[in-house]
Amino acid sequence: MHERERHRIILSAIQEKAVVTVQDIAELTEASEATIRRDIASLHIQGKLRRVRGGAEAMHPPTLGNLAARPFRVSESVNIDKKRAIARCAVELCGDGDSIIINGGTTTFQMVHYMSARRLQVMTNSFAIAEHLVKHSKSTVTVPGGAIYREQSLILSPFDNDAIRNFYARRMFIGAQGIGPLGVMEADALVIQSEQKLMSQAEELIVMADSSKFSRRSSLILCPLDRVTTIITDPGIEDQAAKMIEDAGAKLLIAKAAAAGTDKEEFTSVA
Repeated sequence: MHERERHRIILSAIQEKAVVTVQDIAELTEASEATIRRDIASLHIQGKLRRVRGGAEAMHPPTLGNLAARPFRVSESVNIDKKRAIARCAVELCGDGDSIIINGGTTTFQMVHYMSARRLQVMTNSFAIAEHLVKHSKSTVTVPGGAIYREQSLILSPFDNDAIRNFYARRMFIGAQGIGPLGVMEADALVIQSEQKLMSQAEELIVMADSSKFSRRSSLILCPLDRVTTIITDPGIEDQAAKMIEDAGAKLLIAKAAAAGTDKEEFTSVA
């Protein structure tokens, strides 16, 4: 990742969180902690942030939001090639006329780029996904009622009397903060509540997660692995994680990013 892109991610992150640690940014950018320290020092000298012990903070610290989930604009460009390959694989699972649910997230958002010619019945709690599909696809789009959380581009409601309970989907596509033996993990209780409501309306659950998610953990479990039908990831997945998926009875699809000079991704079924 180029220095300019790392700086953009750092400056976005400190607008959403009072203090961002070097380790947090290193995970976001997949850069070394030494590199991130140099980036923070450079931005500190430029007066764009304040360097603090172990991390950085904004010159004018933001008011904290209501969700623990990572901001959409912070994660959008991280592992973008892997996300696009995974998303294309996910769309290949859909046939014209299918009813699907797409949960909000930066990996699931990449699906929209491969859906322009499809005619699908789509429910999504992502403001960004809904907006793009309305403008650039032939699909019918439904959104649940609720408040819009701008930073995460999510539409969430704590109430049961919304459009979700009247929508049936053959498949639901979700991302994840982490995946481990105990299941699929998320970071925020309100996000989990919304996802579980959506999951109850779908026959199959498709998890879209790049290989880094198998080494990450979060404090909240969305669902056990035996609820998952398919996991789509990239070739970086380790054998131990692949075996974990196989033991849970889920299907594993490996999506390969497009080769240089082409726009065609490939995917293979492993289990």
